[in-house]
Order: sequence, then C-alpha cells, then structure tokens
Amino acid sequence: MSPCGAVPVSSFPLTTHLLSIMKAEIHPVYVDTVVTCACGAVYNTRSTVKEMKLGICAACHPFFTGEQRFVDTAGRVDKFAKRFGTTVRRAAPPKLAAAGV
Repeated sequence: MSPCGAVPVSSFPLTTHLLSIMKAEIHPVYVDTVVTCACGAVYNTRSTVKEMKLGICAACHPFFTGEQRFVDTAGRVDKFAKRFGTTVRRAAPPKLAAAGV
C-alpha cells in the first residue's frame, strides 16, 4: 500500500479479468497501421487494416492550416462539358414565363 492508502494499479488483475469475460473469436485483430496522406504526411496508429491512404489530413486541410485555396472551377466546367456535351443554355424560355404567369 502507498502512504495515502491507494492500492497500486499493478496489483489488480484487470487485464486477465477482461480477457476472461470477452467472447472468443468475435473481436477483430488489431495491427500496427501506417496512414499515408496525399500530401505526404505519415501517421502510425492501430487499426484492423494494415495500410490506409487518405486524400486530406490535419496537416494539409485548410481548416487546420489556415490557408484558403481556390478550386479550379473552370476546369470542372470543361470536364462536365466534355463528359455530358455542351453547357450552353436552351433557346426556349421556360413554360411559366411564356404563359405570362
């Protein structure tokens, strides 16, 4: 016992007790995992998969970095036009406008 009357944690067989009450063969196997971001940041953690790849992380996300990046919207419009045809508006006015409503 310690001078304040607390029992050291190492004297509790908590781990053994938890393992004895856990159901066998239903829990996933946790392994050391390497998480790699598109920006090049690498994190080590534990998970049920061996390797993860992220598109954005805390090291490159604008919320955490304070940077504001402008998205290439013109490139997106061109990609849409190429995929689905033209992006020009129709010549006919909407039916409600033609009816005088």
